[in-house]
Amino acid sequence: MLLSTNSHLPAMPASSSQSTDPSLYAVILAGGHGERFWPLSRKARPKHHLALFSHRTLLESTLDRLAGLVALERILVLTGADQAEAVRAMLPQLPAENIVVEPERRDTAAAMALAAGVIARRNPNATAIVLPSDHHIPCTQSLQQTLRNAADVAVRSQSIVTIAIQPDWPCPGFGYLELGAPIGDSTPETPAAHPVLRFHEKPTICVAKEYLSRGNFQWNAGMFVWTVPALRKALRATAPQLADFCEELEKTDALEDFLAERFHAVPKISFDFAVMEKLSDALAVEATFQWDDLGGWPAAGKYLPTDMEGNSSNASLQAMDSRGNIVFSTDPTQHIALLGVENLIVVNTGDALLVCPRDQAERLKEVVAGLPPSLR
Repeated sequence: MLLSTNSHLPAMPASSSQSTDPSLYAVILAGGHGERFWPLSRKARPKHHLALFSHRTLLESTLDRLAGLVALERILVLTGADQAEAVRAMLPQLPAENIVVEPERRDTAAAMALAAGVIARRNPNATAIVLPSDHHIPCTQSLQQTLRNAADVAVRSQSIVTIAIQPDWPCPGFGYLELGAPIGDSTPETPAAHPVLRFHEKPTICVAKEYLSRGNFQWNAGMFVWTVPALRKALRATAPQLADFCEELEKTDALEDFLAERFHAVPKISFDFAVMEKLSDALAVEATFQWDDLGGWPAAGKYLPTDMEGNSSNASLQAMDSRGNIVFSTDPTQHIALLGVENLIVVNTGDALLVCPRDQAERLKEVVAGLPPSLR
């Protein structure tokens, strides 16, 4: 579907973008399972619960990046019932009521409606930043600058804003945004917003190469910024059942009881499919930060210590005539030797061992589906 958009944005007072703005909220989505990091990730310990590159888990690191931008009392974490206890233990600094438990997994459209309803109970005109909990973003300062810019655009335009990532290779594993000409002036610190002409699902490599050659295609990072009124309007136009749920949630006196009774009946669909692909005024702000969604072991390998032959590892590694391998062990005393192998993933967690070619990593979900429940 080809989309149209506004041709300009009204001016925004400079004071509205300050990080102390009490109308600015953040929502961290922490409900996925992350099968592509098996055997390190399990149903009870999903990807965002992992500390892959430091002593901080991916979820903790996501919260850390909001420091100075959004106050703790205005940060919500949405998670599943099976993860709630672990999330509470991991994030004791958050108010208990800010960890919102989804009774079951209903995908991102339901999560967005839930977040909007909870925020509207506190401030019906709030602006919300929505972030996944499992991304790797090294530069917090650049991230915050982009989010401030996106929040300004969201308030000025009263449109839903997404964050666009400049591709550095024709990745077939990401969705793509086809962007129109920039609206207004642009600087390196505050890039102009772009209309989103079309959302494209994960392409083949050949199609992704064509996207990159055209110059106006960027990765869809799954980050959004919206005001509560703008999201409600979008839900009413594209997903009225979710709009009803959101509005009724705001008015209820018993949130947990309401969710237990109603959440299972909301549509199970992604926010992109349910809402964003149907909008005529969606906007995108280009990221000024380095980003990786850490989709699986091949992505994680880029951030582990790497030798001259491209072998990446967190363990004591001896690699002879071996190239391009990724090795990860949960035992810091373990020594691992590779001899005459290339482009393998080797992961040892004590109770499970994974050995697979790097180019087969996307099939890990198939492996997990066939495992005994104790290892999933």
